[in-house]
Formats: sequence, C-alpha cells, structure tokens
Amino acid sequence: MKMKICKNCGAVVTVERDCHCSCGFICCGDKMSDVVANSTDGAKEKHLPSYEKIGDEIKVKVNHVMDDDHYIEWVLMETDTETIKHTFKVGETPEVIFPYVKGSTLYAYCNKHGLWQTKVE
Repeated sequence: MKMKICKNCGAVVTVERDCHCSCGFICCGDKMSDVVANSTDGAKEKHLPSYEKIGDEIKVKVNHVMDDDHYIEWVLMETDTETIKHTFKVGETPEVIFPYVKGSTLYAYCNKHGLWQTKVE
C-alpha cells in the first residue's frame, strides 16, 4: 500500500498507481510526501496493530487512546487479492474482525503519528 501526505494541510491519499514523471501529486501547491509505515516518533506498543487468530478469523486491535484530538482513524488488511478497511469514530474501541489470511499485512492509521503495519503469520 502506498500513501501520500500533504505537509501543509495534512490531507492523506491512498495511491493505486503512482506516476513515474517528475510532477508527483500536488496539494496546497507543494508535492505530497510518501507516508512510510512505522517511521514516526509514536510509541510502537500503542500504534502497531496486533491480532489474535480465532479459527479462520483474526481479531485485530490497536492499544491506543480514542480521544477527540488523538485517535486511530482506521485499520486495514491488505492481501494479494483484496483490501478490507474499517474506519473508527472517536470513543470507539479500535478492534475489528478480519478473515485470517497468512502473509497479509495489517495497517493502522493514527491521526497524529501516521501509518503503522504488522505482518500476519
């Protein structure tokens, strides 16, 4: 999964296919930057999505606060064939059930500390 962020307004976009020219994606008059998972100063234990295998499903959770100004926006599972995303509201518990797909990748997005990822074994 590839994402871009505007350093001016904070807009985030998911990229289906990136351009290969020099123009890039523009927002607020500037080129958007790549979002790199697990690369911010946030605490890993509060941002990395974790999972528990239960039969043919996994219970995914993020040990994170869900305050008005600091929260997990969404959790996403990416496999070779599909992407499943669950969006959260402030105050909700950031937990979701996904099908178990060995080798898939789980992503969590924090509004302050960006993108975090975990591989499913």
